[in-house]
Amino acid sequence: MIWKNVLKKLIKKGDLTVTDWNGRISKFGNGGAPKSHVKFGSLTATTKAALDPDLRLGEAYMSGDLEILYGTLYDFLELILINTGNGMRNVNGTTLMHKMAYQARIAGRKLTQHNIKIRSRKNVQVHYDLSGKLYDLFLDKDKQYSCAYFENDTATLEQAQLAKKRHIAAKLDIKPGMKILDIGSGWGGMGFYLAEMYGADVTGVTLSDEQVGDANAQAKALGVSDRVRFLLEDYRALDQKFDRIVSVGMFEHVGVGHFAEFFKKVSHLLKPDGTALLHSINRADGPGATGAWMNKYIFPGGYAPALSEVIPHLERNDLYVTDIEILRTHYARTLREWTTRFMAHREEAKALYDERFCRMWEFYLVGAELTFRYMSANNFQIQFGHDQHFLPVTRDYMVAEEARLRKLERKSPQYKSIV
Repeated sequence: MIWKNVLKKLIKKGDLTVTDWNGRISKFGNGGAPKSHVKFGSLTATTKAALDPDLRLGEAYMSGDLEILYGTLYDFLELILINTGNGMRNVNGTTLMHKMAYQARIAGRKLTQHNIKIRSRKNVQVHYDLSGKLYDLFLDKDKQYSCAYFENDTATLEQAQLAKKRHIAAKLDIKPGMKILDIGSGWGGMGFYLAEMYGADVTGVTLSDEQVGDANAQAKALGVSDRVRFLLEDYRALDQKFDRIVSVGMFEHVGVGHFAEFFKKVSHLLKPDGTALLHSINRADGPGATGAWMNKYIFPGGYAPALSEVIPHLERNDLYVTDIEILRTHYARTLREWTTRFMAHREEAKALYDERFCRMWEFYLVGAELTFRYMSANNFQIQFGHDQHFLPVTRDYMVAEEARLRKLERKSPQYKSIV
């Protein structure tokens, strides 16, 4: 049987028990941790999952054809990932069909990520124009939907998301009154922070109706709409110059075939003495392909790049790299916080949508966390500009600025953007 042969070759560590659609029980692994017992509800679902786990395993969980009898979804997916390591392409025993499917996805990625303006808008609507009430269930109060920055082991999600904004702001070396562009501004938290802490003039752009409406309403409520505005606009349509450009968690939606376009546009928008910072998920094992399930159900057209796919475009557009930092396990911890909060409010999410949606979202959050724990995913922050001479020559200014900002934040509630 195909699925037994696949699991026998694949599962060497841990303790996996599988009950098939006829009630027959099979065991795989060495009996160690983690331990999981799952049941497949039909021959069709089992066969599909064995032939194309990258797509069909998640679909089986969404439909209920994959049932967790012992342990949790986390235990089951952790067991799979400790055996697959850096992905199915590198696993001994991976079938030729699995490898061919992965290579086909790499070959076709420019087509699946052909994110022209109209398609980019549609892709964003799939994920970011879901009900704002959904995101209220699991994000921090500032609704930061990207990797947090945990400065210590006891930091809360709120503290870590504030630390992320502070960390990025310190790298930008902002002066009062500067004009700042936030590409992929989300619900506006970064823009509000820069406006209040620096007196900056901030323009944020997003393709989400839900986000832009909420962000502009918040700007009005905070009394900063005179210097912070959010546009329902593609960054490619902009034409003014900015002192600083920041983009956090948006680059994953650009698409590999549009990297050159992105950096050419950023180069045009950035003043000659300007500084930019790009924060993105990083594929540390080199170029690859977006997971088929993630592309179909969560982030259509999305792709997390490798540094080797990004740096050449900076060089070709006269953009001088001035600093690179890798955030390693911060996103795994962020996703753990999101998952915990989502599961605590699962019934509310079900009331907004349905059980299938909740199973999809659970599979997304848990799978993403484990990807950052066991596969080659992390985050990079790249600081760059047109010239190497407009920033201090050591990184000491970043540390000093973070300390200054931390002191200012303690004056809350004077600063309304500090949650």
